[in-house]
Amino acid sequence: MKEYQTITEISGPLVYAEVDEAIGYDEIVEIETAQGETLRGQVLESSEGVVAIQVFEGTSGIDQNASVRFLGETMKMPVTEDLLGRVLDGSGRPIDDGPEIVPEERQDIVGAAINPYSREYPEEFIETGVSAIDGMNTLVRGQKLPIFSSSGQPHSELAMQIARQASVPEEEEGDDEEGSEFAVIFGAMGITQEEANEFMEDFERTGALERSVVFMNLADDPAVERTVTPRMVLTTAEYLAFEKDYHVLVILTDMTNYCEALREIGAAREEVPGRRGYPGYMYTDLAQLYERAGRIQGREGSVTQIPILTMPGDDDTHPIPDLTGYITEGQIYVDPDLNSQGLQPPINVLPSLSRLMDDGIGEGLTREDHADVKDQMFAAYAEGEDLRDLVNIVGREALSELDNKYLDFADAFESEFVDQGFDQNRDIEETLEIGWDLLSMLPKDALNRIDEEFIEEYYREEDSERQVVEAAD
Repeated sequence: MKEYQTITEISGPLVYAEVDEAIGYDEIVEIETAQGETLRGQVLESSEGVVAIQVFEGTSGIDQNASVRFLGETMKMPVTEDLLGRVLDGSGRPIDDGPEIVPEERQDIVGAAINPYSREYPEEFIETGVSAIDGMNTLVRGQKLPIFSSSGQPHSELAMQIARQASVPEEEEGDDEEGSEFAVIFGAMGITQEEANEFMEDFERTGALERSVVFMNLADDPAVERTVTPRMVLTTAEYLAFEKDYHVLVILTDMTNYCEALREIGAAREEVPGRRGYPGYMYTDLAQLYERAGRIQGREGSVTQIPILTMPGDDDTHPIPDLTGYITEGQIYVDPDLNSQGLQPPINVLPSLSRLMDDGIGEGLTREDHADVKDQMFAAYAEGEDLRDLVNIVGREALSELDNKYLDFADAFESEFVDQGFDQNRDIEETLEIGWDLLSMLPKDALNRIDEEFIEEYYREEDSERQVVEAAD
């Protein structure tokens, strides 16, 4: 191992050093400052005679007298099942005052791409306990389903609720005694200390920490570390899923902070910027993260991702949500208008989408009437939303009796179905029962998207009659 004192330039999070040997891309570096502090870094660019190193802890204290050592290996994550219940910093070091982690092995954080031929199609239900997701935009094992939010919205509370409540129903029922266990890996990037404290208090209060691994990169931590955190998270998830047979739910927040770190590093390297100053390779970089979700044939475990991103200016055409939408299988929208009305969680189901939902619901998975109920509620809520605009012009008196029922349905859908609070956990049966309560506000002949046998079994005549009496009053 050679040691160099040949630093020529320091630019933001980057250090440039002259070398007289071939240095590998992504190789790990140790930089010892004149004060005796050892900092870690990674080779970002290697050309003949000079290398660019991104320093995880920041370049403060580094000068031309610092020593540079190249370790001859890429960055690895020490993985073990004992990581469950632990809290780590953004680069994988324990920060919970617990014992040292004794790894079973060390895995490369870049990970290996899943061979498309070996991928198993995602089609098994994950229950989040949130009706607007489970009932209308169902999450399935192996899917990547992002949450699109904006600054000031309660996406953190929604993330905590999902982390706390998410489960695999069949495992809970004990149908498969030798089946996979469920784990949550939570990766926070660029969050404030206040948010970090809220997350940890919630995890500890509810006991969710016992089945979780938490990675924390705070806003005042170096931006370079932010680019490593999701790779640490996903390497841990892949180990638990594909070697220890866990069903792993990965929650990454906030992907916008991750992309801002990419832009900062790109600017320091004086790269030619792409859209809105972000690197031209951001699509490839995000795909390398998102595509690590999935299932592998012959393996019990699975990796499911819920990335959370705050759309700058609440603009879903911004490069970050735009590129994310191309790679992932749908999106969940957190709506500012519903949030201002006090709905918890304020999920707008109309622009939300889960492209894999249809394969993950139905008989043997959720319930045989789930698809029909979802379709009918979407149609009725969309009709009610359209009528709200018309009411502002002509008033309710000008509408037909059926139109007024659609308006009432839209109001009840938001207040009873979507608005459940951040502490209530609804199973899929309860979610569908609430759906039928709401659909029973409409006359039977308006339920044109539901099979007749389901209407006969689940339609509540008394609810329909109650609505008529209330309307008369």
